[in-house]
Amino acid sequence: MAGLTAAAIAAVGFLAYQASANVPDDLGRPAASASAAPGSTGSPAPSPTQDPTALPADSGLGERVVYALGADRVWLVGADGKVRRTFTVTPSPVEPAPGTYQVTSRNNAVTGSDGVPIENVVLFTTVDGVPIGFSAAVDGSTPSPDPTARTGGIRESREDGAAMWEFATIGATVVVVK
Repeated sequence: MAGLTAAAIAAVGFLAYQASANVPDDLGRPAASASAAPGSTGSPAPSPTQDPTALPADSGLGERVVYALGADRVWLVGADGKVRRTFTVTPSPVEPAPGTYQVTSRNNAVTGSDGVPIENVVLFTTVDGVPIGFSAAVDGSTPSPDPTARTGGIRESREDGAAMWEFATIGATVVVVK
């Protein structure tokens, strides 16, 4: 019975997603609003009135961590698709490619590859041998990393790191978007 319920919920979610993806860009906006250029595959550029903290539309379904490279922002999204928390991060010099990943490793406290003591480490991929994941500096700092360094630590505040640690357990989905 639980399997049928889960399948039904997944089907309804998929149909809702498809329906929302087919809504005209200008629905509910003044006729002079800008939309995506003909033939483009991306979404229109955000208008100045759009909320920069809004969950990206192309970020998947279900429970997940969403990391937007261009916005340097993370969303923790519950199984119901509702944002539980969103916060800014300091990106690492080595970035993951857009895609879907799973949390592969976690460590409560270590020294980062930049020599900074870190906590609440949540790793989800590697790029050319460099581990990529979220972490918080124990001293609470989030300085911009050395752009020439080959590090993959996406730094968050200690408070946000604690929330990530609670939310993103082994196997949790991480969706990286542009």
